[in-house]
Amino acid sequence: MTGDVFNPEQLSRCISCGFCLPACPTYAMTGDEASSPRGRITLMRALQDGTLPPDDATLAEQSSFCLGCRACEPVCPAGVEYGDLLEQWRVHQWRGWRRPLVARALMLLVEQRWLLRLLGLVRRAARGQGVSGSAADEPGAQLMLGCVERGLFPAVSRAAQSLAPELAVPTAQGCCGALHAHNGDLAGGERLAERLGEDLPGTIVTTSGGCAAHLASVLGRDRVRELSTWIAGRPAGAELRVAGRRARVALQDSCHLRNGLSVFAEPRALLRQVADYVELPSAATCCGAAGTYSLLRAKDSRRILDAKLDEIEAAGVDLVVAVNPGCLRQLRTGLRRRRSAVRAVHLAELLTRVESP
Repeated sequence: MTGDVFNPEQLSRCISCGFCLPACPTYAMTGDEASSPRGRITLMRALQDGTLPPDDATLAEQSSFCLGCRACEPVCPAGVEYGDLLEQWRVHQWRGWRRPLVARALMLLVEQRWLLRLLGLVRRAARGQGVSGSAADEPGAQLMLGCVERGLFPAVSRAAQSLAPELAVPTAQGCCGALHAHNGDLAGGERLAERLGEDLPGTIVTTSGGCAAHLASVLGRDRVRELSTWIAGRPAGAELRVAGRRARVALQDSCHLRNGLSVFAEPRALLRQVADYVELPSAATCCGAAGTYSLLRAKDSRRILDAKLDEIEAAGVDLVVAVNPGCLRQLRTGLRRRRSAVRAVHLAELLTRVESP
């Protein structure tokens, strides 16, 4: 009997009702019960009580195949905290050298604070002290520089600083630990989040939905704000134009931001102020990025993305907006591969491109 892999109280909440099945992308892809949240919780229980051995191949496959998008949580009448259970599962399945090599390498990389700082300086990510007297001014509010964002999308932090100049941006800050928590190192994820909380005392504002959800789970919801919630309500006074007309834009939700923190209305409200907003039927479902998933399970990730891209192109939009750097990378890569006319941008970048009507 394994016994100590999962929190027993969290594991016991599932009543096997099946409400989660239609919300699950991997179940929709396969139709396989084992690839649904209900099926995976059945596997977790079998591991916990010793019915299945720890090295069972199905356990290894399903703990990896799950996107971890948490779309099952908002529809669950029993309040199952599936995201927590998945993280506990991966602590067990990916212990030691069982953790995928790509995940180990990335986790080691983001722990190098000097390297993150150098990356931010070379790529010209935002930096500097906040400007007092700005709208929504709050002493101690600071902008978090994401690890992926610093390297791949430094313009996002510069745009966020332009939108919220009251935010200070210390350059010596480290990783938030979300990468660790989602890849089988919960203790490491908590340690890094707590360290970042010390680096950035007061309110932490982030442009990454995934980082926001992880930080909130460790530091508390009152310490963490995603950018759209921070600038919500500020007058736009302008609009985004394409070819002389008001732009048509769509949004791809951040799974953890929507399903973990229930933040989805704020980015839509901001977009409606500056453009003609088009709601994608699958805006709330995963794009297949899912942190390291697009690297660890590239084929499965692309299958999920392809259906999303078909929908985006059919919607006739000029831009699709992301609120998470992983989603932004996934969408940009896919659209460029197709040579699509649609462009993917971060919400912060879009809001700094508006013109007077």
